Amino acid sequence: MPTYDYICESCGYEFERFQSITARPIRKCPNCDKFSLKRLIGAGSGVIFKGSGFYQTDYRSESYKKAEKSEKTKTEKKKTEKKKTETKTKDSKPTDKTKPDKKDK
Repeated sequence: MPTYDYICESCGYEFERFQSITARPIRKCPNCDKFSLKRLIGAGSGVIFKGSGFYQTDYRSESYKKAEKSEKTKTEKKKTEKKKTETKTKDSKPTDKTKPDKKDK
């Protein structure tokens, strides 16, 4: 529901009213009780897109995009190094094998 601006042409009183789109414009001024109100055309509020496909990050500056890209490559390098060390430890066999304890009977 939009907010409409009104002005009285008789006394100059200005105010805002939260109304449905289908509601009729107010004609009687709450200040002077004359039927001389006029609904103004306002700028409205900023458009907010919600849902998939609309992101605030779509319109970032070029310097921000470059910094983000360099940060991403650094993170990927760290991940690949970590994977290499994990595969080395999996491939290597332990030298000290432990035997399960036998219970004395």
